[in-house]
Amino acid sequence: MTIADIKKNAETKMDQSIAAFKNNLQKIRTGRANPALLDTVQVEYYGSFVPLSQVANVALIDSRTISVQPWEKGMGAKIEKAIRESDLGLNPASMGDLIRVPMPPMSEERRKEMTKLARNEGESAKIAVRNLRRDANESVKKLVKDKLASEDDQKRAEAEVQKFTDKHIAEIDSLVAGKEQEIMAV
Repeated sequence: MTIADIKKNAETKMDQSIAAFKNNLQKIRTGRANPALLDTVQVEYYGSFVPLSQVANVALIDSRTISVQPWEKGMGAKIEKAIRESDLGLNPASMGDLIRVPMPPMSEERRKEMTKLARNEGESAKIAVRNLRRDANESVKKLVKDKLASEDDQKRAEAEVQKFTDKHIAEIDSLVAGKEQEIMAV
């Protein structure tokens, strides 16, 4: 493995960490409704549990209401039960075939809990990026130790990996700040 491979690999993995972090941020509840909020809900479907999105169409009615349209007639009650029993604190209401899931307004205390959760997710993502930096630097040091690269190459590679790290950590900080604003907006 060359220094170029190590740098490319580190940057790719850092990008994947950012993508996973963005996915985790979407699951954190804000004051507005978001169909991704129901991604974790599992519904019993012919004896096995499947994600809600595989048995129903999930969409937004307005900024505070999610609609769930089951694809089969008899699934409405099971979907409603699964949403109610999930730890999301939501109370779905059936209207014929359509299930409406209103988002209750969040209290100030709950908003602060959510911002704390967003910060924790951000810190976990930063730790992942820093671990990738450490792994890349150790790989470069191993190349130098095995006489496959010079110490000057090592210094340059470590500086470039640090630039990637700084860029990704700044992106994480901006994503956390954006999510906090979204949560605190009433």
